[in-house]
Amino acid sequence: MRRVVITGLGTVNALGLSVEESLPRILAGENGVSTITRFDTSGQAATIAAQVDWDPADFGFGPQELRKLDPFTMWALMASDEALRDAGLEGLRELPEEERERFGAIIATGIGGITGILEQQAVLLERGPRRVSPHFIPRIMANAVSGQVAIRHGLMGTTFTTSSACASAGHGIGMAWRAIQNDDADLVITGGSESAITPLSMAGFGSAKALSTRNDDPGAASRPFDKDRDGFVMGEGCGLLVFEELERAKKRGARIYAEVKGYGSTDDAYHITAPKEDGKGPARAFEEALRHAKVSPDNVQYINAHGTSTAYNDSIETTAIHRVFGDHAKKLAVSSTKSMVGHLLGAATGVELVFTALAVHQDLVHPTRNYTTPDPACDLDYVPGSAREMKVQNALCNSLGFGGHNVSICIGKVD
Repeated sequence: MRRVVITGLGTVNALGLSVEESLPRILAGENGVSTITRFDTSGQAATIAAQVDWDPADFGFGPQELRKLDPFTMWALMASDEALRDAGLEGLRELPEEERERFGAIIATGIGGITGILEQQAVLLERGPRRVSPHFIPRIMANAVSGQVAIRHGLMGTTFTTSSACASAGHGIGMAWRAIQNDDADLVITGGSESAITPLSMAGFGSAKALSTRNDDPGAASRPFDKDRDGFVMGEGCGLLVFEELERAKKRGARIYAEVKGYGSTDDAYHITAPKEDGKGPARAFEEALRHAKVSPDNVQYINAHGTSTAYNDSIETTAIHRVFGDHAKKLAVSSTKSMVGHLLGAATGVELVFTALAVHQDLVHPTRNYTTPDPACDLDYVPGSAREMKVQNALCNSLGFGGHNVSICIGKVD
């Protein structure tokens, strides 16, 4: 099997519009959650979210692009530009077609173009069916995100979108790893993008009682593994990575952040929204990732947890970690990116793998914000307070989604 490495990173999130902007803030444990201002939140259970503060015009998106592209697609275009630039691959489109036929884009979304759906539903009701935009369908379809990235960069190989709720990007990343491993591609842009902070989305998750309602204290609302957690905080943005075949990357002198070593995917087969309390489903995903990676549990130092800040998820993920790692579980550093940028749903693993790759590359692990009151059901080292310098030879990045989906990605230093 061919080996796969990460050579480029790009992100848009509530703490910054690039890796350069957001990394120092992530390491400092800063807050990206604020009161929602882009729409009227009257009657909403939760009135806070981790919002992306941006102006489309600053990134070349004019009126024509705004008609054709939902935010989740625009953010993917921005992050793909950054990731390819970071990898030293800005000029992919100029390469011969036969080379670009080996380049792909496997990019996830959990919700897709809900902004465009709501906008055009209002047009339909107010002005009639003939006034609905001809750009409506290609704007809101989930695979717009991978298709538009492929068009922008001339990627002619395997290109598609995965959608499995909060595990969407995890599945897409696993498929990208396999495509290169199995010699179906040499380079794949992968990760996820999501723009679901809308009145309807917030109302739906609020009715399901999944969201934190700590509306009077946004900075303290996302508190994974903390005893006083009361739900997740909606986030938005994008995280993309350039996956490349190892020998190709070495030949061109690329900087390598980490090797992608293993991928595990399972399902609880239990309940459409609730995780199974025994933690066996996530545990099997962790074990599969480690088995493919040929990495023993005691040679893992860090886990970027799913860590949503919901009562069940955090305790069950902790149980699953204990199942797989045994006594070594207490020696692991476990932190949650969601404590700062919220829960990006289908894009979560994309953003979180960006920061996991940086942890491996820099031997520097970001903290879990707001972890102040220990919960007996969550008894691991969640890296409270500040970032930690430590050797990270191997790490897991986990995602657990509605539908009972469990995904784990194992990355590490190139052996």
